[in-house]
Amino acid sequence: MALEEWRVEMQKYTIDKGELKLLQEGPKSWMQAMRLGALKNKYEKIMGIKNDPEPKNCQSSFKEWNDSIK
Repeated sequence: MALEEWRVEMQKYTIDKGELKLLQEGPKSWMQAMRLGALKNKYEKIMGIKNDPEPKNCQSSFKEWNDSIK
């Protein structure tokens, strides 16, 4: 199974031996999986990637609601 592209790319931005090993070999425990998730968030921040969708406009007024009931 090939490594995800972000994990290969992130290796260029870290010098920590533990992080490099985690990026290359993948997580072996729940805590390592959490750390890998934090590394992915760090990578997305470095690359300027935004995964949060625009919030839905849920504003309304009593007048609109009252008109819809009629």
